[in-house]
Amino acid sequence: MSVTLLWLLSVALILVGLAGTVLPALPGTAFVLGGIVLGAWIDDFSRVGAGVVAASAVLAVLAWVLDYVAGLLGARKAGASRLAIIGAAVGTVVGLFMGLVGVLFMPLVGAAVGEWLSRRDHGQAVKVGVATWLGIMVGMVSKVVIAFMMVGLFIAALLI
Repeated sequence: MSVTLLWLLSVALILVGLAGTVLPALPGTAFVLGGIVLGAWIDDFSRVGAGVVAASAVLAVLAWVLDYVAGLLGARKAGASRLAIIGAAVGTVVGLFMGLVGVLFMPLVGAAVGEWLSRRDHGQAVKVGVATWLGIMVGMVSKVVIAFMMVGLFIAALLI
């Protein structure tokens, strides 16, 4: 495979990864990391060394942890029941089939429905739904910022 095609694949992986930071169906930071590793490998790790790859890997893991923990912390802070957590997960999966609006708002709906089924309290259901949604949004924003940090490290290493 030619070097040009490999660079195009590296860029494509990074772009798909950046999209994946917003779309839960794609492991965004893993794709970004894959593109960075491929770019470093193409260049025999001469410009993008092991330190940049290792830092990118740490950032990718941090993004994954923050994404997972943020939603749970939002739900727990509001006193979510087990059914609310399950509802948020189901809402996330259902939202994948509904486009961007579904991805953004179905976790809120799922958490609220799960909480309502658990406690039959409308006020608590709304509170849990919103708190879960806010946690998920904080996680998503963190993931996007970290992904761009990874890309910035990669570009800086290539240019310097």
